Order: sequence, then C-alpha cells, then structure tokens
Amino acid sequence: MPEITAEDEVVRLCQELIRIDSSNYGDGSGPGEAEAARYVVEQLREVGLEPRTFESAPRRVSVAVRIPGADPVRPGLCLHGHLDVVPAEAADWQVDPFSGELRDGCVWGRGAVDMKGMDAMILALVRENARAGVLPPRDLVVVFFADEEAGGEHGSQFMAQEHPEVFAGVSEAVSEVGGYSVTVPTPEGGRARAYLLQTAEKGIAWLTLRARGTAGHGSVPNDDNPIAHLAGAVARIADHEWPGQHIDSVRDLLAGLSRLTGIPVEDVEGLLATIPGAAGFVRGTLRDTSNPTVLSGGYKHNVVPQTATAAIDCRFLPGHEDDVMATIRELAGPHVEVEVHHRDIALETDLEGPLVEAMIAAIGAEDPGATVLPYCLSGGTDNKALATLGITGYGFAPLRLPEDLPFAPMFHGIDERVPVDALTFGVKVLRRLVATS
Repeated sequence: MPEITAEDEVVRLCQELIRIDSSNYGDGSGPGEAEAARYVVEQLREVGLEPRTFESAPRRVSVAVRIPGADPVRPGLCLHGHLDVVPAEAADWQVDPFSGELRDGCVWGRGAVDMKGMDAMILALVRENARAGVLPPRDLVVVFFADEEAGGEHGSQFMAQEHPEVFAGVSEAVSEVGGYSVTVPTPEGGRARAYLLQTAEKGIAWLTLRARGTAGHGSVPNDDNPIAHLAGAVARIADHEWPGQHIDSVRDLLAGLSRLTGIPVEDVEGLLATIPGAAGFVRGTLRDTSNPTVLSGGYKHNVVPQTATAAIDCRFLPGHEDDVMATIRELAGPHVEVEVHHRDIALETDLEGPLVEAMIAAIGAEDPGATVLPYCLSGGTDNKALATLGITGYGFAPLRLPEDLPFAPMFHGIDERVPVDALTFGVKVLRRLVATS
C-alpha cells in the first residue's frame, strides 16, 4: 500500500482544524485552544511522536514537539503556528465560518489563511516524515501556540518566558504570513510571479487614553469635560500625518517590484497598484501608524462623567518606538494620560544566509522563474517572542495564489479561504525547505 503523503492529507487537516472553534476574543471569554491542541496531539501521537502540552491558563494550551536531527550539533530550526483565530460573524459569510467547506477549489473558514492552513501544512509534513522515518538535517522544533491573536501573553510570550528549554539550541524560526505569491505585469506585456518573504515586522503599542475631568450635571457648562478632552486627543491622533520612511525591507521590495514591472521605484502607488492582494500590508509599512479603535465614557445622558477612555492601535517601524510614543503623548495633550496596554518589539533581518537561500531554492524548484522579494509585515507574529530568545524569525507560509484572489484582505476578513492547490504547493515547498536547511 502506498505511503500517505503530506499532499494526501493537508486539505483534510486544514478542514478539521477549521471546524474546531478556537476564537480568541482577547478577554479570556472564548473557547480557548484546548480542543485544537488535543487534535494536534492526537495527529502527532498517531505517527509515533510524543508532543508536550503547556497550559498557561484554563483552556489556553500550546503544543510542542522536538524531532531530533541528523546533526545534533547544528543549531535547530523552529516551525511554528498558532491555533487561535479571530472571531467570525456567521451572518456576514457565504458559508459557515467553522465548516471547513470545500467550494470553488478552496477550503473556506475562519483560519484558512490565518493560520490553520499553515498549521495543516506543518502537521502534514511532520506526519509524513515520521511515518517514513525521515530525519531532518538538524533538530526541528515544531510548536503550535495559543493566543497569538491577542499578543501571545498566554502563548508564545508565556512559552519564551516560562519554558525557554523548549527552544534550546534553536537559532532560526519559520512561521506565518510571508511566502505567498503576487503576480505583476512586465514591461513586455507578460506576467511575473514573486513571493514575498517576510524579513521584518512592525512593533506594536496598544494604548489606552484616559481623560480625567470634573463630573457634573449635563445642563451646566463644563470646561473640564473628560469626554471633550478625549475627543480632542482622539481626533488629533487620528489626523496626524506620520512621515513616510522606507526601512531596508520595504526599500528592497519596492526596488524588486520596479525591476519586474518597469515602473519607477519613486512611483510607490503605481507599484502598489500591481499587487492589489498585498497592497494593504505593504502600505501599512511605509510609515508609523495610529488608529483609534475603541471609545468608552459616560453612563447617562444628563451626567458629565469623571473619566473617559479610548483605545489606540499604534504600529511602529524598527527603531521608531520612542519617537512614536513621544508624539502620541504630545498629541494626547495635558488632560489625557497615555497608558500602555500591550507592547511588543519591531523586527528586521536581512534577506541572506543559508536558511533564506534554502527558501529561495525551494520556491525556485517548485515554481521555476519566480522571484523572491523581502517585505515588512504591518502586523505582528509570534516571532517577536522567539526573538527575545535570540531566534531569528521569518514569515514563510508558501502559497502559490491565483492572481485574482484578494489574499491580504482575508486576514481577519470575511469569506476567508485558501486554494487547495496552494496548500499542496506549500507542502512541497516546506518539504524541500526542511530537507535542505
């Protein structure tokens, strides 16, 4: 009987993971990752592996397994994903977001893109290698984290702080978001495919603005109204024009797109127009950003409250955190305190070295003639936590995508889906990467 390959079961694994609701509401009220973690453990044990589980809080479970490599002296490689997903409103979707439905050649459902599709690719490859008795060239540490969608406090941050031994000897890591393809026009009238390898990501500062004032009757003039103070601060922050600045990964991406398309590198909007599926992510890396996301204040129509609050989502480029925080405090004004609810570091590394060369070679073997370009992610990943352990992380979830698929908008969007062909392509690339890195 022929051996089961990763390509044979990656779609099934993706569907079954999607059918497990692991929505992360950010306040501990969701189902957590325990059921998804149990599923992963079962799939690993079925092929003879012995994973460990780590419960940071009730129902918040991460899974890890170390696969010894042929050369135990070499620094190890970590492949990691996260098991939680953002919530989904079923009424907004064409399908049940937790159905894992196959439709139009795609697997549909919350997490198909972010990131149960990649989880399934990793799981399928690890199962294939375990059945065949294949040893990776160096130790391979495979981790499925909890809580990535809320900053990783109960997942990667917990693991890095409380269980660093899991990552002992690991020097590099590969995870989500990068590695997907974009197709651009060439000057000759043809089409060229490029894969965006994530070499950088912006830092995170989730801030709470707290305005304090004088409580009183709503009919009485009040020049110390905290809601007015807060409204002014929110408006100033929302209207602020952050200066544009291209870090190395952004500059190299734009230069690479210019070479492929013939569009001058100075015409940034023209270049972004050639990659509509990824333009949102790239546009978010051209400058620091600050977006108001939540407002709260008051409890009755005729009462001026004593306090009011707002949430601000700031994302800063590498090296910009101090300047961004100083600017936010200045914009907030004297009546508004700025509290840091959650912050995490920015990352940037180079598109070079043996692991990067192995990624480029793996893409080239499965998609000859394609180009690999670096880019910066406007969001964040669990690579931030691993960086505190000295581990260099990359975003490389390889997917060869149709030109017309609106890929980046499906991260946290509706009708999230991933092509079946992209999943099987990704498994092939990851197989080559693990075997040659």
